Amino acid sequence: MALNQEFVGRSFPPSPVYQVGREKIREFASAIGDSNPVFHDPAAAAALGYADIIAPPTFAIIVSLKAVIGVAHDPDLGLDYSRVVHGDQRFVYTRPICAGDELVTTATIESARTVAGNDMLSARADVTTTAGEHVVTTYSTIVARAAEEAGA
Repeated sequence: MALNQEFVGRSFPPSPVYQVGREKIREFASAIGDSNPVFHDPAAAAALGYADIIAPPTFAIIVSLKAVIGVAHDPDLGLDYSRVVHGDQRFVYTRPICAGDELVTTATIESARTVAGNDMLSARADVTTTAGEHVVTTYSTIVARAAEEAGA
């Protein structure tokens, strides 16, 4: 089934507020094996001019993923999420995510197309502070693999 083209260009309501916690940043940095002191030690972050520790660049996926996944699960979109694989991810930052930030995410469908029987959905997630300051925009592409041919 082809993806519903009426979703292209549609933005969805902002996510609930995500309170960025110092321990969440530390846990994420440890999970990805990054011991950079700026991700763990407030004094190291302060020495670089930050109010608190900052998050590794890929931490933005935690903040933005729920908004994008919610869009992908909308039954009117026509995406078979059971066949989805991650295709691409990138981040464009205005400034680092910092412990103490209160962030909201607005997801927008950038494109929906079918290539070689595979449905491809590209989404943008704009992450801002509750005061409206832009922090990061994430771009992701997910692919719903084509159903296998019967007997193939």
